[in-house]
Amino acid sequence: MTTTGAETPRSPANASIEDVARRAGVSSGTVSRALRGLPNVSETTRARVIAAATELNYTVSPSASSLASGRMSTIGVITPFVSRWFFAQAINGVEEVLHEANFDLVLYIDEDGKTFQSLPMRRKVDGVLLLTLPSDSPDVSGVRNLGVPVGSLHVDIEGFSSVLIDDVGGSSMATDHLLALGHRRIAMVTLDQHPSVPFRTGQDRSEGYLRSLKAAGIEVDPLLIVNGESTVEGGMRAGSELLSRAPRPTAIFVQSDEMAMGVLYIIRRAGLHCPEDISVVGFDDHELSNVFDLTTVAQPARAQGALLAHHVLDQVRLGSAPQTTTLKTHLVIRGTTAPPPSGI
Repeated sequence: MTTTGAETPRSPANASIEDVARRAGVSSGTVSRALRGLPNVSETTRARVIAAATELNYTVSPSASSLASGRMSTIGVITPFVSRWFFAQAINGVEEVLHEANFDLVLYIDEDGKTFQSLPMRRKVDGVLLLTLPSDSPDVSGVRNLGVPVGSLHVDIEGFSSVLIDDVGGSSMATDHLLALGHRRIAMVTLDQHPSVPFRTGQDRSEGYLRSLKAAGIEVDPLLIVNGESTVEGGMRAGSELLSRAPRPTAIFVQSDEMAMGVLYIIRRAGLHCPEDISVVGFDDHELSNVFDLTTVAQPARAQGALLAHHVLDQVRLGSAPQTTTLKTHLVIRGTTAPPPSGI
């Protein structure tokens, strides 16, 4: 049987990025940028590349894309914890932004600041995000030597993008609220401090508490400052310890909502009432804080991770300069704070 007319070209069994480039009449680098939604590709060219890729049944190969663009489309995230509320929220914010940008996330859990020494990321990532690691952590000098954009959460480090909140001001806000209600014997439950890595967050929140007491002319009682190990269970232990003090505090500032929930449980188990017998203020605005009716200092945890990811992606994709942004906190007054009991 004889047929007439032009024969429809067949797609290669395993079309490559070069096949798409030839079909669209562009370079393989342009194909990579167009299919991954990156800038510096006109809409006309992008449409032509997409049409060619569709005709050839081509899907983006991560390895080919990295060769064409000079990037791995991967961001490394170094975090001391993943199970604690703040870090989980921040990582979720990072992941959402990277997913939208077609970048992968590689997570490194680092409790001692030395992950880089055992898990070098050279040639594996296009950028690195450090979640609350101190500026003198060994990992900081390690990632600086990578020569890729770096972002730092909660710590301002020269040459890195950063997203910050005013932890000192936030804790002062909480302590000032208790002082304004008439409390004078105000305890504090602190975030855990790793023996080898002095994380700044707990230090800054302690500083705000101490500043407010000093400004009010109140002498600091070391027995009213207890470590809560950054967990609900740690908050329970800290709460038990504080309730054993004589006289016991009339108010407690707790450096995280998770620990505050443990403190509230202990207060109730001791047969006391909050805020009638003792007031409690947390820090975070955890999604369960409203359930506990907890007065707290609210910080936008997920938004911090998302914004830091945006800053570093701008450096990776657009060559932008490092950016520093400070986000605001605010006091959310609920039902766990009131004036101290009469006569105290």
